[in-house]
Amino acid sequence: MAEFFETLNDKQIAMLAKQPVFFVATSAPDARINLSPKGYDAFRVIAPDRVAYLDLAGSGNETHAHLVADPHEDGGRITIMVTNFDRPALILRIYGRGKPVLPGDAKWDELAEHFKLLPGTRQIFDIAVESVQTSCGWGVPFMAFEDERGTLQKAHRQSDPEEWVAKQQGRDTSIDGLPVTPPDRFFAGD
Repeated sequence: MAEFFETLNDKQIAMLAKQPVFFVATSAPDARINLSPKGYDAFRVIAPDRVAYLDLAGSGNETHAHLVADPHEDGGRITIMVTNFDRPALILRIYGRGKPVLPGDAKWDELAEHFKLLPGTRQIFDIAVESVQTSCGWGVPFMAFEDERGTLQKAHRQSDPEEWVAKQQGRDTSIDGLPVTPPDRFFAGD
């Protein structure tokens, strides 16, 4: 049976901290729905009503495009889904509004202090939690975390910083032609 909460509680926060993967969904008018899996140690609960995740440059920047396409003052609609592949069975969805925060933005230092910046860090998504939903997860299989893939971080680590920035600057639209603000600096990681 699904239950709704206004904010995250301690039990949910503890469950989130143990998960090696989460999923992000966004949409914008007249654009595809974007659903992306995310890994690494990149998700943080800032407060019961606020979460954030560190985003690395990859093949697209749809989440950014969708969030800035929404004129709402708190940003665009975003859903984070996490499932526990161990015991107890549980699916948790965070419904909220999010904004991309790029290096150099006013909120960057405050958010970045919650993360270890990884090679290729592009932005941090700051999400105001509007509601939280839990459901049973009984249909989700048991799965064991083996290891993170190092390929993305390795590729970024081997990048020439100037070429990396130039490549990102050339990616100023989403796959649906929505505007994106690319990063203007390269992070080699801590």
